[in-house]
Amino acid sequence: MKMPEAELAGAGSTLLDRIAAGLSTLAPAEQRVGRLVLADARAFAREPISALAERAHVSKPTVVRFCRSVGYAGLSDFKLKLAGSVSEGVPFVHRSVTANDKTAEVMVKVTDNAVAAFLRYRNGASTVMIDRAVQALAQTCTDGRRIEFFGVGNSGIVALDAQHKFFRLGVHTAAHTDGHMQVMSATLLGPGDCVVVISNSGRTRDLMDTCDIARRNGATTIVITASGSPLASAGLVHLAADHPEGYDRYSPMVSRLLHLLIVDVLATAVALKLGPKVQPQLKRMKDNLRSKRYA
Repeated sequence: MKMPEAELAGAGSTLLDRIAAGLSTLAPAEQRVGRLVLADARAFAREPISALAERAHVSKPTVVRFCRSVGYAGLSDFKLKLAGSVSEGVPFVHRSVTANDKTAEVMVKVTDNAVAAFLRYRNGASTVMIDRAVQALAQTCTDGRRIEFFGVGNSGIVALDAQHKFFRLGVHTAAHTDGHMQVMSATLLGPGDCVVVISNSGRTRDLMDTCDIARRNGATTIVITASGSPLASAGLVHLAADHPEGYDRYSPMVSRLLHLLIVDVLATAVALKLGPKVQPQLKRMKDNLRSKRYA
């Protein structure tokens, strides 16, 4: 049994948190592998599959099935992410800015928080979910259908950036940051279209409504948001964007940067999947833009 999509994509702040949260949803034999990971993650990342199977009292294929059930391509992929998530020296502790901080301290804390979020995402992101999103987006591009990006507030800025990146690939794309426009746009989407909904909290009513409308109309719904939020379970594909930054305090700086990073990953992977046909038009675009710059 595979984990539900929301748990598979990220039910906790780390890879180990996700395994612990979703352990009960796995088959009994896979649960034994999961408990072995939780008992000593570093040893699991080092040992060969034969030793892992023996210690968990399961077959070697069961070890591989466990890795796939929790969202990874196989044992090698899982071990790579596991080793990264438990490696020493990675700054995973969120450092809150305080009113008494000097400018130098603010600079260091803001930078450290962003770096920590990026490393956490690199080490814990579900490559299975990312690949599903890339496949859907690339297919939409190939079929000449529409890709639309929805977000409000800070997430609306990310939606605009995503539209900017994807339209350069020759995609029929748009970004909407107004709730009424989102509802109208989602109403016009259909099978073969893709909508990417971006939200820090995952609790914005307008975004929930538009995601539901688009999904009912048959469009593929991809959500970039926090695990455990209502929006996380509303989309077909959930790309978890988890971090310790509270969305009710200050401006959501880290979430915005993390969302931009995820968009960059998607845009790059889709461009690679579309192949050589994208390169000539990008070159022509750059050539035509030269006249806009001073020599």
